[in-house]
Amino acid sequence: MTPDLVPAEFEQTMGCTLADLLRYLPDALPGAHFDADLAAGVVRAVFSDGSLQLTMRSLTARRIALLEIPCLQVRFEYTGLEPRRRHEVQRRFDLGTHRGGG
Repeated sequence: MTPDLVPAEFEQTMGCTLADLLRYLPDALPGAHFDADLAAGVVRAVFSDGSLQLTMRSLTARRIALLEIPCLQVRFEYTGLEPRRRHEVQRRFDLGTHRGGG
């Protein structure tokens, strides 16, 4: 991912539950103030130079033999953040929410 390749709006599927993601957010987006409407599945992270709105919905879990992985569809909507800043925030978000080995 390069600074020019983090679009202002995109979606991705994450292998976690809504509760998991909410628990990860403070570390994944340090320095942000959070506003949440959990009934609508929306969290807004506000920074001094812009914001990131996350809209989430649960998907059917993926199964591989006995392993079941929860799935969450997440829509990212950046407002007011320049491309380099979006890259910085997204990189930190990705590092703060990845789990497992490798």
